[in-house]
Amino acid sequence: MERPGRQRKTPDKMTKIKKALISVFDKEGIVEFAKELEKLGTEILSTGGTAKKLKQEGIKVTDVSEYTGFPEMMDGRVKTLHPKIFGGLLALRGNKEHMEQARYNNVEMIGLVVVNLYPFEDTVKKNLSEEETIEMIDVGGPSMIRAASKNYQDVLVVVDPNDYGWIIKDLKEGKKISIEKRKELAKKVFERTSAYDSAIFNYLSDKHALFPVKLSSTLNKKQVMRYGENPYQDAAFYTDPNAKEPGVGDSEQISGKELSYNNIMDTDGALEIVKEFVEPCAAVIKHANPSGVSVDKDIDKALEKAYMADPLSAFGCVIALNRNCNKKCAEFLQDKFIEVVIAPDFDKEAADLLMKKQNRRLLKLPSLKDFYKNKEKELLTTKKVVGGLLLQTRNFPEFNLDEVKIKKNPNPKKEDIDKLIKKAKEGTLKEMIYVTKIEPTKEQIKDMIFAMKVCRHVKSNSVLYAKDLVTIGIGAGQMSRVDATIIATRKSEGKAKGAVMVSDAFFPFRDGIDEAAKAGISSIIQPGGSIRDDEVIKAADEHNISMVFSGVRLFIH
Repeated sequence: MERPGRQRKTPDKMTKIKKALISVFDKEGIVEFAKELEKLGTEILSTGGTAKKLKQEGIKVTDVSEYTGFPEMMDGRVKTLHPKIFGGLLALRGNKEHMEQARYNNVEMIGLVVVNLYPFEDTVKKNLSEEETIEMIDVGGPSMIRAASKNYQDVLVVVDPNDYGWIIKDLKEGKKISIEKRKELAKKVFERTSAYDSAIFNYLSDKHALFPVKLSSTLNKKQVMRYGENPYQDAAFYTDPNAKEPGVGDSEQISGKELSYNNIMDTDGALEIVKEFVEPCAAVIKHANPSGVSVDKDIDKALEKAYMADPLSAFGCVIALNRNCNKKCAEFLQDKFIEVVIAPDFDKEAADLLMKKQNRRLLKLPSLKDFYKNKEKELLTTKKVVGGLLLQTRNFPEFNLDEVKIKKNPNPKKEDIDKLIKKAKEGTLKEMIYVTKIEPTKEQIKDMIFAMKVCRHVKSNSVLYAKDLVTIGIGAGQMSRVDATIIATRKSEGKAKGAVMVSDAFFPFRDGIDEAAKAGISSIIQPGGSIRDDEVIKAADEHNISMVFSGVRLFIH
């Protein structure tokens, strides 16, 4: 802190910059920028690869080591950390004592710093050795730009190549760079160094600690929206540069008006469902819940079945496909009111057809194809609450129909359910039990697994009816399970005969089973574990319904 009597006197900002220091990793646009500075009479200091490149382009450059009289040392680790550099950045031009000390120590003022840092975030993704990764931690760069930013009223600091153009334009026109603009440049520095330090912190943190003592994350603003969930709310969309799996933030919008807050929420929900399936899958989302989901060998058939599962609810929906959108898909959707379609890509004929409605948003997400190859997933999911953040793991168990063994256990005890839960937590669901007189068929088990994968994306309390890998009735977000069952029955419109039912949690009473029987449900899967399991099993036997306990609860709030 400055002591009393040594406050700055802000001088008029000179339009000519006598000395600039340039040291960049990303050299895009730097040659043109430096050439313009040279024409304006600015002396350029530089280091290493930047100095070499500028010299190759015929630009006169003074090496920092020549300027400081101190050589680069320790493999370049020490080159800019010198009083002649930092004095030239930190001296308050309006402070008489600072300027006297600078003259006495032969420190010249540096009016412009252009630095961008070693891309540590990208280095981490390369899975190099720890020694190689640590070597990419930039020390001098962050120190210089922080120093220049602290003194932003006297020093221009540039970390974003997008700012080269307007700065040169203003300097060439003889304009004074305003304090407001200088402050914005300084803010960009601290935004960058915050993200940079966060990346280093995360790298050095215990890789096995899912929940560290301190959580550090930096997100990038991608879009400011017209409004949020409602017109009176402001909103913006931020993306995570370190995300491991494809998401709506990675997509490229090729058509339609700007995405809304609700569009992004629903598109994310639709994507999460189709990522559950390696097979061609279509998911139709309306207000955060699926109205229809289907798996088929052909994506156009999957789309039609998913949409027609509940066409009334699908009005104004968001649709995700995990295969390219082809002409047949587009022909089916052409006359329907669809807010968003997201797919790995769009065939030209499909895109041409769908773009005829100008407001329809089309998003392509090529990385979705790679997701099924490497299956790399985010470990955690988060929910913001007022004053805090909730984190939980995303380790929903994988299912393989050929591996799942279903054993008979007509009288399951608590320890039997606990065993199922423990097995599922290991990552792959390999064991379930059937608790009724009737054993489920292999086709019913296949539908059960499909239904569970979808149901875990339906707001609780929920039940879901499915048949032949198509949802035919979804009861979402109810306070009672029996009400969810009644809604699923109504939505199924008489198509539930012979279908399977999944419940996201156990049945506290037999009434849900009785309602499902009225709809024609032939098989049920649920976690089990209610104090009234005996009553529920008895109801299933009375209605000749097979019932499976999985031990896997599917709550989502």
